[in-house]
Amino acid sequence: MGKEVILLDVQPSPFAMRVKIALAEKGVEFESKEEDLSNKSPLLLEMNPVNKQVPVLIHKGRPICESLIIVQYIDEIWNHKSPLLPSDPHQRAHARFWATYADKIYTTGRSFWTSEGKSEETTKDLLECFKTLEGELGDKPYFGDKTMNIVDISLIPFSSFFYTLEKFGNFSMKAECPKLVAWANRCMQKESVSKSLCDPYKTDEAVLQIRKKHGIK
Repeated sequence: MGKEVILLDVQPSPFAMRVKIALAEKGVEFESKEEDLSNKSPLLLEMNPVNKQVPVLIHKGRPICESLIIVQYIDEIWNHKSPLLPSDPHQRAHARFWATYADKIYTTGRSFWTSEGKSEETTKDLLECFKTLEGELGDKPYFGDKTMNIVDISLIPFSSFFYTLEKFGNFSMKAECPKLVAWANRCMQKESVSKSLCDPYKTDEAVLQIRKKHGIK
């Protein structure tokens, strides 16, 4: 199959971005294969026959699916640097909880691009998620305290959607969650993050295309 590490990817998937950041943090070279989800490749269907979705990490010919499972796999296999999970079992469980909680940003926010009009209820629910995460961050520089961990990696890809979420939700992230915005800017100073995230305007264009497919202007 050529490269030892292959990532089946699609832009602007925040879930694929998680995997790219984790690989970059570990210094792992990989080959990215862009997928067309309207015409899924035989490789994707072979490697993820159950969900048929990206991201899929292929390591030595064997697939690992689901972004947070992949990030934990990366942490276990390439454990020589940049630990992404705490060593203490309780702290590790705590980090896994918040990494999973970050998915609520996607499941809540996607209502904006699959339904007509601006939903005040969606905005309320979304801001509640952001404020809950901001409360967990507190005054720490990262969710992992002095260094990024799996929670940071789970959440930071959604910063690529801030512009779009603000536009459809009619709110300001800086006004509502200033600590979270400062955290996102801090993360973006790391090359592993800045080179892995999608440009917010490209993300917005992709969302507009999704709305168009749903017949929404």
